[in-house]
Amino acid sequence: MILQPFSLPVAGNHVAGLRSAAGQGPRVLALHGWLDNAASFVPLAAALPAMELVAIDLPGHGHSAHLPPGTQYNTPGALCHVLDVADTLGWDRFILLGHSMGAGIASLVAAAAPERVERLIAIEALGGLRGPEDETAQRLREHVRAARALPGKKLRVFPDLVAPVRARMMANQLSEPCARLLVERGVMAVDGGFSWCSDQRLMLPTAMRLSEAQIDDLLAAIECPTQVIYASPAQSYYPEPLRSDRIRLLRDGRLSVFPGTHHLHMEHPRLVAEVVATFLGI
Repeated sequence: MILQPFSLPVAGNHVAGLRSAAGQGPRVLALHGWLDNAASFVPLAAALPAMELVAIDLPGHGHSAHLPPGTQYNTPGALCHVLDVADTLGWDRFILLGHSMGAGIASLVAAAAPERVERLIAIEALGGLRGPEDETAQRLREHVRAARALPGKKLRVFPDLVAPVRARMMANQLSEPCARLLVERGVMAVDGGFSWCSDQRLMLPTAMRLSEAQIDDLLAAIECPTQVIYASPAQSYYPEPLRSDRIRLLRDGRLSVFPGTHHLHMEHPRLVAEVVATFLGI
């Protein structure tokens, strides 16, 4: 499957992404991870030709518009945005495929709007990152302090793509081809070279996080069949046994684990595609 660029207006905002040709296969809306973009799903799409895939750049990422000044990137806004995209596509019911942050968003959409989501595929996250209650005040202070200091920061300019590609390789244990896929869609040309095109507000510390008990309640509310895919070893911020314990809260959940790194859907697309194809019956 070859993905083609597209853009469309969604609730007054510009949304860009990559999509396959409309077909007879299941409709799948794909959500990428934090500071990634729609190119995250290019390798997986090549191994899954029998579905209609729409991979969007989430707000502030890739080629999609940044949120207007004075607005906040937050979880309720992200959930409504995903549903607005589906409305614009004319999709009443659809499958959600998410990686990392995108998997967290997808799982919460499934909990909040069960009538819209047929199936859920969550790669390397489920329900989002928790926030211990005794860190609430400190987290909020850090967010406010960083947000008020942000207007004075300048974008870093790179003379070419060598340094950004190397940075993504080191930060995410990515191979050069996979890092380059993300970087080429994640930068913009400026005087003197290239800068990241993601909204700097995405780098702010998260103001508020759900507690583990709140996440448990949301996962238990997911009604659709759910396929979770994890890489082994687990990420330090989403460790065992926490991540496996969450699977047990799902009404209809299944788990596949493969040796690999956080972007295993990019580095090992055929392995992940086999699981997805079996789950979707394609």
